[in-house]
Amino acid sequence: MEKEPENTHLVIVNPNAGRRKGERDWDKISSLLRQEDIRFKAVFTDSPRHAIKIARSHIEMGYKKLIVVGGDGTMNEVVNGIFRQKRYPTPEISLGMITVGTGNDWGRMFSIPHDYAGAIATIKMENGFIQDAGVVRYFNGEDEEKRYFVNIAGIGFDALVVSKTNKLKESGKGGPLAYLKSILTSLVKYKYTRTTIKIDSKEISNNIFNISIGICKYNGGGMMQLPEAVPDDGLFDITVINKIRKHDVVLNLKRLYNGTINKHPLVDTYRGKSVYIESNPHIHLETDGESLGHSPFTFDIIPRSIRVLVGRTA
Repeated sequence: MEKEPENTHLVIVNPNAGRRKGERDWDKISSLLRQEDIRFKAVFTDSPRHAIKIARSHIEMGYKKLIVVGGDGTMNEVVNGIFRQKRYPTPEISLGMITVGTGNDWGRMFSIPHDYAGAIATIKMENGFIQDAGVVRYFNGEDEEKRYFVNIAGIGFDALVVSKTNKLKESGKGGPLAYLKSILTSLVKYKYTRTTIKIDSKEISNNIFNISIGICKYNGGGMMQLPEAVPDDGLFDITVINKIRKHDVVLNLKRLYNGTINKHPLVDTYRGKSVYIESNPHIHLETDGESLGHSPFTFDIIPRSIRVLVGRTA
């Protein structure tokens, strides 16, 4: 089995991230890595979920230092590769990020610079922080699947918005305003759903517009749906937006950006280690900006399980 020296980084590059910035800027990024004397092997993704396979196989070869060149979705795939490998305990693997995506919400939580030189300086500093991760079990038709995540899972309206946003990205129409545009277009047809939520021993049943469950604060390009989240407290933060009139969603968009969403009278917040959600009809799910399947869902926290290289913690 191939084993690379311990000081060699595996750089996983998504060439499609950031409307193909991953591809266009790779020469600049690789040059900066060499200038900082960071030894690396680069592997490019060529399809959805490919980064999961790349991370898993190379960790099993002996790589323990990983760098993601991409967006939050690429980071999510690499995290899933880390959890699916069998060679090392997950906190022994370090994970750095050079952001070329459009949202970059995970990096915002940890003050990872947007400029390439700053991101690489952060990686070289090796300021490690061990954060929590989550795992969700969900369904695609009759088949149960699972996904690990390190930022936020959105259920209901948010999952529809992410699905529309991803389609905009695929057509080359992504960008910082794509998420906001998708919110406004999704409001036209979206309806609330009768949903039962079990958080540890507590059960809530209500007409639900949206549920956010996560570890960090930001999603949607800077929105704070979980403004009080602590990334290493061993608990999910949960924000539930109950049945709300559509024009009230528009009027309260500013609350998603200034961190006051939890002050709205139709919004409830909780914390817990495990969450079970069922609904009729099914509602859909996204994690870290990746569109997945439908309810029922089972969430479990994995405390202090991913070592990330950060500027600082929020």
